[in-house]
Amino acid sequence: MPRTAAPLLASHSPNSPIPRAADSDRRRTNASVILRSVLEHGPVARSTISRLTGLSPASVTDYCARFTELGLIRESATPQRSKGVGRPHVPVDLDASRFVVGGVHVAVPYTTVALLDLRGRVVVERRIGHDGTSPSLVLARAAEGLDTLLAEAPGTTPLGVGVAAGGWVDRDSGTIVDHPLLGWRDVPLRELLGARTGLPVHVDGHARALVNGERLFGRARGSRSVLHLFVGNVVDAAFATNDEVHYGPRSQAGAIAHLPLRGGTEPCDCGRVGCLQVELSERTLCRRAREAGIVDGVNPTHVVTAAERGNPVAVRLLTQRARMVGRAVGLLLDILNPETVVVTELGVIRREDCLRALREEVGDARASAVVPTSFPDSVLAVAGGSVMLDVLYRDPLSV
Repeated sequence: MPRTAAPLLASHSPNSPIPRAADSDRRRTNASVILRSVLEHGPVARSTISRLTGLSPASVTDYCARFTELGLIRESATPQRSKGVGRPHVPVDLDASRFVVGGVHVAVPYTTVALLDLRGRVVVERRIGHDGTSPSLVLARAAEGLDTLLAEAPGTTPLGVGVAAGGWVDRDSGTIVDHPLLGWRDVPLRELLGARTGLPVHVDGHARALVNGERLFGRARGSRSVLHLFVGNVVDAAFATNDEVHYGPRSQAGAIAHLPLRGGTEPCDCGRVGCLQVELSERTLCRRAREAGIVDGVNPTHVVTAAERGNPVAVRLLTQRARMVGRAVGLLLDILNPETVVVTELGVIRREDCLRALREEVGDARASAVVPTSFPDSVLAVAGGSVMLDVLYRDPLSV
């Protein structure tokens, strides 16, 4: 670092008239739906893209030519003939070999840094433990980690960096407004990491980032409404309808930490008992496991390992937690009624009995709508990278 981001084509030449806002919005929308069609259906003929999007063949051809020039797509080596007759079509597909995006996820005990290709696949990732949690230290080490990963991926060009974190994250200003568990307040993360990397940086909350990852690359693709519930040390949620995530003023939507959870017993710092985050937090899980003599640390994966080795108390702790997560899901289903609910929670990701317990608590009528994350082995890396990839697919000509 610093690095130079890949120069993407401007939408109009300096000598052309400044386009009207409506024209600019239309071009952005057209470019987005065409590149999304290539992502979802590629290799795909241009004529098929025209049929899927409702755009004219000439318009599709023009945008595909721009994407090819930029290196975002390429023509398939094997032409396809429609039903064996007529002129063969040359399908196009994403070129996932040239560009990468950086992904950074800031958790409480560690930061995950990664590189992802244009299909949201993790190329390489690394976990960096926190020796201290001052923003300058954490972000300096994240920038160093990204630089190391880029050196391990020769021949690729970074388009930018996406950063995801828990707490109150204001996407528009690129700021972590409040993250109590890290002790961060008003941290200008976009500005600080951008200065260290020399790359465009985009910032969002991890639940919202994962909604975007799911709708672009995961099980929620095509769903008209998606709820994502993230259950880690931080517990929060995100909701999207018709590909648009709800943010609310200053991106405060999804702050569910203090929702009351029926049957909860944990005292919260707010003075109440049974708040959702304190009840479901991985810190609470690990404390209960230590009290039961199952583990002696703060790593929740050790509880899962104990369950896999047949420890009945570990199994009970994980399934009880999953049932409480199911109660939280049921509450959010009642409020928002989404078509799909995606849950990121350690037990639900790793164990069928936990997923079964969660669905039983939700109830048979709605259980099939609830699915675990599509990225069980790389969920934090995907969260960070999805922030940047969402920006790319919304406006591919002006990242």
